[in-house]
Amino acid sequence: MMRLVEQGLNKSMLLEGREALIAMKTQPLCGSKLDSSDVQETNTWRKFNPQCSTNLILHHLHQEAEMNRPKLFIGIDVASETFTSSIGQFEEERGWKIVAKPTTFENDYDTFSQFRYWLETNQALPANCIICMEATGVYGEALAYFLVSNGYQVVIEAPLKVKRAFDPEGHKSDPVDSRQIAEYAYRFFDQLRYWEPKEVAIEQIKTLLTLREQLVVQKTAHKNANRAIKRKVVRNMLAEGIHDRVIKGLEEEIKEIEKEIKRLVDEDPASKELQTLLETIPGIGKTLATFLVVTMHSAPEPYNPKALAAYIGICPYEDSSGSSRHKKATSRHYGPSAMRRLIHLAAMSVRQHCPLYTHYFARKVAEGKEKQLVINNIANKLLKMVCAVARTKTPYIAGYRSIHPQRLKNALKTS
Repeated sequence: MMRLVEQGLNKSMLLEGREALIAMKTQPLCGSKLDSSDVQETNTWRKFNPQCSTNLILHHLHQEAEMNRPKLFIGIDVASETFTSSIGQFEEERGWKIVAKPTTFENDYDTFSQFRYWLETNQALPANCIICMEATGVYGEALAYFLVSNGYQVVIEAPLKVKRAFDPEGHKSDPVDSRQIAEYAYRFFDQLRYWEPKEVAIEQIKTLLTLREQLVVQKTAHKNANRAIKRKVVRNMLAEGIHDRVIKGLEEEIKEIEKEIKRLVDEDPASKELQTLLETIPGIGKTLATFLVVTMHSAPEPYNPKALAAYIGICPYEDSSGSSRHKKATSRHYGPSAMRRLIHLAAMSVRQHCPLYTHYFARKVAEGKEKQLVINNIANKLLKMVCAVARTKTPYIAGYRSIHPQRLKNALKTS
């Protein structure tokens, strides 16, 4: 800091530049992950502070990142019954090395204290280490909760990201995986993000929504099967009666789940307000609005429509290289499938019942665009509205048109 002050920068100016340079919506582990868009955001601020260059701020942030880099990196490979952990460290003279050999523990809450004792024995304390594990669903959830409750910083990464960081060679075992996860945490430290437990109400709503989707699928299957056997020449009243009773029972269970979801949403003022605002958008019903509330608590960048579309899996990506590869842009279908289905149904609904989107669909199809592509475009437009409504906390306004401030200023000058 003193070196920067000597160059004509006081502390307040540097902090202002830092805030302008890094507008993080989630909590990063450090501030060294910067791209061209982050640098462009400083242009306005730099007009008033020309002596504080972007390169100077970047240099300071990278130095700060190195200072904040933890001493130890713990990698955990989680399985159903056990988990294996390794501890790695980087030394200037010897480089990266494993300082604690892979050790296997029982994946049970009663034995987590043994793992904590093992960490403390190897000088891995909450203040000097980061723990990284792969996303394995419910297998690693209890361990993550335990570690966070004991003050450790936990990072949960997608297995595919860790896998792509290493050459597909050598042995494949739990100890090898744990060592690679620890090394991955060190190499990509500036891109990691803390894992934080979700609110209890959000977790309960998410579980009920998943169960509701499963029951809806079962009800549809029974309806289709019952419709088929009723068309047979030789009828079987017992089979038809069983299908009818199962369908009725599933409908009652679905109603009970929806009632409990409504109760949980109503008890959380923030979720209730967000759901009410989202329901003002055309095509967004109660079920989709509830899914969006849960999704916006899970997505890394919930107010960024492009990032949210990529998270859900409706963002088309180009797949072409050179002169031998010519594929149409398509989404990769990652993310929550139920969310994709509901947003697709919402796009189909507004395409039929909203004149604005009806005309848009007809115009794009007349231009030669594929129908499914246009439907996907409408779904992305709905997500833009969702992000705008959630960010501004204002209901949807029909016929609203945004005006760029510079265009408005130019129009006033010419008038």
